[in-house]
Amino acid sequence: MKNVHSAMILEVLETEIVSGEIAPGARLNEVALAQRFNVSRTPVREVLQNIVSRSLAERVPFKGVVVRDFKPERIRSMFEAMAEIEALCGGFAAERMDEAALDELESAHRTMSEMVSHRAAKEYEAVNTEFHSLIFRGAGNDELSQMAFDMRLKLAPFRKSQLYQIDRMRRSNREHAVIVHLLRARNRPGVEQALRQHLHGAAEAVLAQRQ
Repeated sequence: MKNVHSAMILEVLETEIVSGEIAPGARLNEVALAQRFNVSRTPVREVLQNIVSRSLAERVPFKGVVVRDFKPERIRSMFEAMAEIEALCGGFAAERMDEAALDELESAHRTMSEMVSHRAAKEYEAVNTEFHSLIFRGAGNDELSQMAFDMRLKLAPFRKSQLYQIDRMRRSNREHAVIVHLLRARNRPGVEQALRQHLHGAAEAVLAQRQ
């Protein structure tokens, strides 16, 4: 039950921080959060650790866990870094991904296409994570893949929020179709450019939400 509580609390706080409902500079008080969610302090402590590890907040001496400020420049920088890491993974995947993995990627894309037609944003976001994870693994480089997974974890709350817009979800799915096609064609430069554009679009959608 603790894990269920932790996941639920983490999702709520991530959403509130990314949306600005919890303002930059706000202190995330362990006792107050335990009371709010009617849980012990143990799952709250675990959630705060996760929030800090995802760079949504930081530990400040004599203050505790404080929400970080997400200026447009910082969000763009994070997505820019992710775009380069993901493009590098995609480039290697274009050369190294085997047919079975490509079939799995294409199957994930078909599943997401169905979800778009039903406006199933939450389900789409989950499969979207697996779609990109397949590309990371397809790079055939464990060190690079781990960097991509770590960076994606930091960006997950932002990427998730922009996919809840139906127009962005449709565009994301169209971009996935191009990426799959280019990977099938073993077009390394094309895959790299498509992934950079994909992440740039995600960044702009996030920033538009925050205006």
